Amino acid sequence: MRRRDILWRGLAAGGVTAGLSISKSATAQPATTNQKALHPKSNPGRFWPDGIRMPVSISLMFESGAQPRFGAPTPLVRWVPPEGIYDLPTMTWYRYGVTEGIPRALEMFKRLNITVTSHMAGQAVEMYPDTAKSIVQAGHEAAAHGWDWSTQSTMTEEQEKAFIRKNVNIIKEVTGQRALGFNAPGLRASRYILNNLNALGFKYHIDDVSRDEPFVVQIDDKSEIAVVPYTIDLNDIFAYEGRHFSDGELQDAMKRSFDQLYEEAGSRRRMMSIAIHDRLMRPEHAKTMGEFIRYAQQKQGVSFMKKIDIVDYILRAPNAIREPIGTVYPFIPGLYRGA
Repeated sequence: MRRRDILWRGLAAGGVTAGLSISKSATAQPATTNQKALHPKSNPGRFWPDGIRMPVSISLMFESGAQPRFGAPTPLVRWVPPEGIYDLPTMTWYRYGVTEGIPRALEMFKRLNITVTSHMAGQAVEMYPDTAKSIVQAGHEAAAHGWDWSTQSTMTEEQEKAFIRKNVNIIKEVTGQRALGFNAPGLRASRYILNNLNALGFKYHIDDVSRDEPFVVQIDDKSEIAVVPYTIDLNDIFAYEGRHFSDGELQDAMKRSFDQLYEEAGSRRRMMSIAIHDRLMRPEHAKTMGEFIRYAQQKQGVSFMKKIDIVDYILRAPNAIREPIGTVYPFIPGLYRGA
């Protein structure tokens, strides 16, 4: 499936975002989390530590400049110019992410005192290093999002590994942070992805929409990787490029989803995921997101958490869901070595 088709169906390159708890003065070092706050024994018998009833995790996608040179999706025109035709509206639609979208999002996060995970495409980081730095310097997590919008699902094992490694290297070079979380472009990685992520030292990925709580996949007897589920519908791709929601409808959907999950969180582990994209942080959408965040913050025990903080807890939690890889992904024979 072409990435354009994936985007129109709401399966856009993800969101989102796992954050490392760092200070501005420590951005040159690999980020680490507050281990005392996240240790499972800090709140025995509960689903989350330190009185947290339910975390909300926002993924901020940094993709500006990583899109295809021709034929990238945009709500500006339904006619897609053929390759070779100069398409200024589309180019500037994506550039909005660095000129306005990310600065607006960072200001909002600072004002509301929350941190997020930013999944960064390598080519975006290379083209706009100051933007990547500004995200990390504001205390947010830098996670990986592939190099560009290449079709990762058809890559060989070595091609995919090189594609991801190049992404990790540029993030580390520019921001000082080593990405520990991964989101494939369009959520469509190859059949080798978990082996590759494990080999490259990742702690988690988000390309799974099968649960409303984080869980752990056991790759083999010695290796495991956490999953922080992604969101398809609570995603601004729907509101803009897919035209499934107006801003008001998106806000209503977020509130209804939050209310249901918050209720369930009294008896089981729950979390909420939201995905936003740099180019889509238009003024009206930023207002919608800010209003939702304030709504959620009024509820007791709600914490806006970076994905790496969620992962560092869930990997240690004795009551976390742990499943062998063959149970989680049984539908493609020989998908993973040893399966």
